[in-house]
This record gives sequence, C-alpha cells and structure tokens, in this order.
Amino acid sequence: MASKGSHRVKTSIATVSISGTLDEKLEAIAAAGYDGIELFEQDFIAFDGSPSDFRRRVQDHGLEISMFQPLRDFEGLPEPLRAKAFDRAEHKFDLMQALGTDLMGICSSVHPAALGGIDRAAADFHELGERAAARGLRVGYEALSWGRYVNDHRDAWEIVRRADHECIGLILDSFHTLSRKIDPNTIRSIPGDKICYVQLADAPAFDMDVLYWSRHFRNMPGEGDLACTDFMRAVMATGYDGPISLEIFNDQFRGGCTGQVALDGYRSIIATMDDVRQAEPTIQVDLPPIPPRVKAAGVAYIEFATQDEEAREMEGLLGTLGFEKAGTHASKAATLWQQGEVRIILNEETTGHAGTAFEKCGTTICDIGFAVADAKAAMERVIALGSKPFDSEKGPGSADIPAVLGPTNSVLHFIDDSAGLARIWEKEFGVKTAAKGAGITHIDHHNQTVSHDNMLSWVLFYTSTFDMVKSPMIDVFDPDGLVRSQVVESPGGGLKVTLNGADSNRTLAGRFLSRSFGASVQHLALATDDIFTTAEALIKRGFEPLPMPENYYDDLSARFDFPTGLVKRMQERGILYDRDMDGAFFQLYSRTFARGMFFEIVQRDPRYAGFGAANAPFRIAAQKRAQIAKG
Repeated sequence: MASKGSHRVKTSIATVSISGTLDEKLEAIAAAGYDGIELFEQDFIAFDGSPSDFRRRVQDHGLEISMFQPLRDFEGLPEPLRAKAFDRAEHKFDLMQALGTDLMGICSSVHPAALGGIDRAAADFHELGERAAARGLRVGYEALSWGRYVNDHRDAWEIVRRADHECIGLILDSFHTLSRKIDPNTIRSIPGDKICYVQLADAPAFDMDVLYWSRHFRNMPGEGDLACTDFMRAVMATGYDGPISLEIFNDQFRGGCTGQVALDGYRSIIATMDDVRQAEPTIQVDLPPIPPRVKAAGVAYIEFATQDEEAREMEGLLGTLGFEKAGTHASKAATLWQQGEVRIILNEETTGHAGTAFEKCGTTICDIGFAVADAKAAMERVIALGSKPFDSEKGPGSADIPAVLGPTNSVLHFIDDSAGLARIWEKEFGVKTAAKGAGITHIDHHNQTVSHDNMLSWVLFYTSTFDMVKSPMIDVFDPDGLVRSQVVESPGGGLKVTLNGADSNRTLAGRFLSRSFGASVQHLALATDDIFTTAEALIKRGFEPLPMPENYYDDLSARFDFPTGLVKRMQERGILYDRDMDGAFFQLYSRTFARGMFFEIVQRDPRYAGFGAANAPFRIAAQKRAQIAKG
C-alpha cells in the first residue's frame, strides 16, 4: 500500500555524470538547484588537495556529499582476499569521515574468486555494519545487473535483510532493475527505511551487452525508453524519503556542456517526481506546486533576426510565398508578415537578443512563440523545472509575453487566449485581418537542427514542458554523413517538432548548425489544403521551387500507383510524395537561403503520421546541387 507520508524530494547527481573540472562540476550542479553530489572515488583521487579541502569546496557551493562510492568486489571472498576487502573498507571509512559523508555504496561483486551464497554475503555485511556503526557510518548494497552472483535487487534485498544491521541498507538503481526487465512493483514489498539510496538512469532500448549498455548509453529519465516513472512510483510507495540521485554514464554527456547536462538532470528528476505525484495521489511527494504539462496548440509565431540587405531579401522571399506585410511594430524595428494562421516577424533591431543573433550568424530564427492553453501555467512549469526567465527590453506598445530561456540559450515565448495576450497582434502591430495569400493555412511543423549533445536536451524540454510524446529515433542519410532524427508531437498534432542531431560539418544539417544561434530552426513546413493550387500561385509570385531529378519521379511511378498524369504534374512543380498505410503526403521545397535555411509546403492527409522521411536523402542531394550551381 502506498504511504501517505510526505517525502521531500532531495536531489543529487553523481560527479561522473558530467564533464569538467571539479569546480566546473560543482558550479554547474549548484546552479541547476541540486542538494548534493554522489562522489565517485576517481573524482576525489584526481583532486589536488586533502579530503578536508574537498569537503570545504563542496560546502562552499551549498552542496553536500550524499554518498561516496564505489567499493567494489567486497562480499563473498575467500581469505586472504576477504581480510583485504575489509582493510579497503576501513580505508574508505577514514576517507568518508574526513569528507563529511556518512554513506558508502558497495556494488555486487564481479570478482572471479568470489564464492557466492546469500548467507556468506550477509555475514560479511553484518560484520561490516558493526565496523561502520563504530564510526557512525552507513553502507548501502547495490545489485549490478551484470553482477557475478547478485544481479537482481530482490537478491540484494535478501542479503541486506539477513545481514540484519541498522547500518546496512539497500541501494536501488533504475537501470539495473529495468534493463533486466524486472518488474519494479517487486520493490513495493521492501521496507522504505531499509532503502538507503536511490539512483535514477534511463537508457534507449538497445539490444546489447548490459555492461556496455550501462557504461556508455545511460541518459536522463525521460530521454530514453525505460519505465523510470513506474520505478519511482514503486520506490516512493515503500515510504522511502532519502536522496534521489542521477548516476549517468554517457559518452556524449562526458564531452558535452556541463551546465546544460546538469540542468537537464535536475529537470528530469523534478518532472519524474511530478509524474509520480500525478500517478499516485496517495503518495505525498514534497515538491513545490507545479502545473501539469501544458497543452500546446501549435506555433503562434516565428521571429527572424535580420537586417539591411538580408532583410529586404527576406521580404522578397516571403512575398513569393504569399505572405503580406500585416503591420509594423509600435516601438521596434520589426514587421509582421502573415498568411492564414502563420505569423512571421522580421526583427531588424541592432541591439538586444535579435541584434546579437544577427551579429553572430546573419539572418536566423531567434525566437519561437508557442500557442498554449495557459501561458502563465507554462511559465510556472518551466521555471519549476529549472529554466530561467527571459527578460527583454520592452518598449512602448510591447505586451508582457511570458518568455523563457530554453536549451542552447534559445528564447521561447508562450501565448494563450487570455485578455492580455489575445490582442497582441492588433495592439503591437495594428493587425486586423489575415491575408489569404497562396492558400497556406498554418505551420504543419518546424525543424530544429541541433548537435547530438543537445538533441536529448530538447527532447526532454519539450516532453517535460508540454503534453507531447516522442517518436523512435531514426537515421536520415545525407550524402556526406548521418543525421539522427526524432519527432516530438502533441496529441492531435497541433504542435509537431522534428529534431535533427548533426555533428559532421559536411552534412547539410551540420553546416547549418555551425552557423546557427539559439533555437536553431532550419526549416518551416507550411500547410496547405491543395498543394497544386498553392504551387501555381507561388510560381506566379516568382517562387523558385527546389528542382528534383527525373530519376526521382521514375522511381515514384514504380513504387506507387497514381492516377494518370499526376506524376507529371508533380514533376513540373517539383512536388515530392510519400505514403504510409493510412494516407498520403505531398511536399514542395524552397531553395536554401540565409546560410542553409529553407521553407517546405506540405499537404497532409489527416491520417498520414509521418514527415516524408523517405524523401530526405533526395531532397538533401537536390539542395546541395542547387547550392553548388549557385556558387
């Protein structure tokens, strides 16, 4: 039965989870809002100072050392190895006392000489408990999923139970339980006061050796495919009220941005525990009030930073796409271009966020506005999850729109239909009616190109902030490399985002990324109800579609059955096609502009669930040819 007590969420992260020097790690961990660190021994060994110096360094950052680990290959050893194992433990106890922490973690043995046997291991831990008690210390025992004899938390718990010592407790790790497909509900029968520490880690669903999987591919809860929320529901139902720590071994995180990874981790703990609270109301998880995930209706506006000649080129391009200038901002050098429900702002300010964005990389998308059910609730939730508010300089006529700094220092605004925000376009730009243009109705989706390191950050941000789900990750083939792609989408498809992770600067996405800023939006997909009518209207306005080779259309004719003349009509207009079991999808691309950005016009059958991924390699090749021809 679930406990009715209140459990304060005390957050921690293992120092091995993030990159950097000790001071860089501590600074990032403290800035993200954690209570403490889980100290891995190698981080102390690499420290040039005494244990007391290390302790002061941690305390100076307002943190505590919640656990020291690991002591490996301790239990079940024959003599003289057994005596040496206790000597090693005593040495660690000396170190712990100097460091000011009272809990040491021991993981189940993989030693080739270990003898196994639950009673033998329990006897070893009882004796160790006696030694720990003499020093006022505690020991936690954890089942490694690749342990030689103990690889299941149920066996580890039986050893702890038989050890029967107040200073010996159980450590639970979500990866070790869930990677072996052990039912997390088996945890519910363990007394919460015998669980001394809980570690959280997610991971993608790979079929590989569990040790290699654990050491290289763990990620933050919510970034992978393991049932971390179910795991924590079972843990909290026991009455556990100790730290919740992240123990993440990930090659990308070890080389990534220290501050961003630390913030992602904090966000993942709070979001997971909020999910636990929502799923099991009888468990009173002690978190500040957090609004539930916000319903997102779509993109309210896209803002480009642009200036001078590049601004004029943008105006010309928008004109060929059927957009019309709908208004000029009351106090800023910014204009609003509109068609149907699509709003695009061209911001020519030379200072502030837009000015910085343009100075860094020229014309770029510097701000995304999301249409949400409750802008205030959205803001409260992202702040509770660790994001920082964005304060812009507001001139006369500017509305106070809730804004936050997202991953990679992007600026994101939230707009709803409340009295203060419903009329911002009329108040700020003097807009009264929307242009019909060429038949474009709304933004179908937008694509953000990010580094592999930041892709998981964006997935976590979207799925923890909004009511959105993520798709499985797929590979997109560029002639010069591989791009990983993943979709996050709200129920009903109001907000759809494709995230492309690129590292190689030779790929089209990678080259764009090297010149990008903030939100890194590389393309906008604009929806129409009739792509052929829209294509005709665009061509009359001077729009130049991306030319596709004849081979593409020959292949289409071989793959699909089309009405007579349809393939020829598509070829004449540069329209691409895809189909799944439920519906069809038409695509039309602009040529690239502003260092790699482009527009896409789509006609989507409501039953079609994809994004034309099968066409991506051919589109990328065509874009590269067009860039080479342009010089």
